[in-house]
Amino acid sequence: MDVRISDAELEVMEALWAAGQPLTAAEVADRIDGTREWTLATVKTMLSRLATKGALKHREDGRRFLYSPAIKREDYVGHESRRFVERLFGGRLSPLVARLAEEDALDEDDIAEIEALLRELKS
Repeated sequence: MDVRISDAELEVMEALWAAGQPLTAAEVADRIDGTREWTLATVKTMLSRLATKGALKHREDGRRFLYSPAIKREDYVGHESRRFVERLFGGRLSPLVARLAEEDALDEDDIAEIEALLRELKS
């Protein structure tokens, strides 16, 4: 998968992923954070871009289109996570974790989850 999604387009995708069912452009617009103040035309433009990129699919339903994700959220997050680690940390995860620890970005719950994951991976 090599679908590149902008931050704004990601908000549209999150609305579709959360819905779990096809939505109209108006329904997508209603589900997006109101602080964006996007018009329906803006949402339709982003839906069109995402369809062109292959990130979503649409079908006609009378005079309207119903949109749904063409990619799973988990697949997208996995791909973007790997790309992020590759680009900034040479593909190594330990420097990322070390950096987060240095910045006090890990709380005790995070550390416990990482430790549990490591124990699981070792067994």
